[in-house]
Amino acid sequence: MSKRIVAILIAAALLIFAILTQSIGLVMSDSFSESRSNMLAGDETPKEKVVERGSAQKRIARISVEGTILSGQGTNPFNDAGYNHERLLDQLEAIKKDNTIKGVLLYVNSPGGGVFESAQIHKELLELKEAGKKLYVSMGSMAASGGYYISTPADQIYASKQTLTGSLGVIMQSVNYKELANEYGVKFNTIKSGEFKDIMSPTSEMTQEDRDILQSLVDDSYQDFVNVIKNGRDMSESKVKDLADGRIYSGKQALDNGLIDELGFEEDALSALKEEIGGDPQVFEFKPRNPYMFGLPFNVKSFLPNSEVKWIQEMIQDRQGPTMMYLYTD
Repeated sequence: MSKRIVAILIAAALLIFAILTQSIGLVMSDSFSESRSNMLAGDETPKEKVVERGSAQKRIARISVEGTILSGQGTNPFNDAGYNHERLLDQLEAIKKDNTIKGVLLYVNSPGGGVFESAQIHKELLELKEAGKKLYVSMGSMAASGGYYISTPADQIYASKQTLTGSLGVIMQSVNYKELANEYGVKFNTIKSGEFKDIMSPTSEMTQEDRDILQSLVDDSYQDFVNVIKNGRDMSESKVKDLADGRIYSGKQALDNGLIDELGFEEDALSALKEEIGGDPQVFEFKPRNPYMFGLPFNVKSFLPNSEVKWIQEMIQDRQGPTMMYLYTD
């Protein structure tokens, strides 16, 4: 038996394990989920790393959102890098409870992501501000769509002239391969309980009624986006809607349109936040967590060739159906 076949067999077994791990978390009770999480991941408390010394009673937490904002990636043993939604929520919760943390510097380098996940982060950031924390955002090369959505609660938003932001709005996409299937003689049998149960199916044509239903969902989420900009930027709804037509803006254009407050880089945002807090605040960030299995370090990538890892990772990420996204797409 060749090494490649062995690798694929191992990969298949691990894929099944990954799917079961995520599925159990969805159907079990909260208490069992917590126990399972502790067993699989070890100590879940975010660990800190001081990056600038200063007063331990007046601290600044530096957190980042880099990559596509989607949940479930933190439970994927094939993806131990990049954005981790569950980890970010844990960090925000820890910051909220820590009275020594007076300010938060949020670095955003993201094209956006899920409507649900963006709303979760936005809610947590509002609660940080209600707890008396100052919130500054520094945008990286891109902070578009959901990346901008989560930036709106900030006291100050910084971006460089070269930053791409905007893409304010909602998108829902799917692929329809019915004609391609027909060309090759492939037929699909669908048994459903209601007329719209297979709405947006890739194997059937979209009707006008289907489109109207989906458009109403997109419109509702779009209005939510408009509201967070209106409230966060103290901007009229009519002006927000003029800006929120899906186009992208440079950092300079965003400043001219009132979508950001200052042109600058992360060090500029941090310097301004320190000045507002006053004194000599300590700056820290959270250490990245390694995947654990029963309290022991675990990394699936070490067992598999890169091609198999990439293939399985894509299968895990792409197995869900079409969803609404605050996402900039090419």
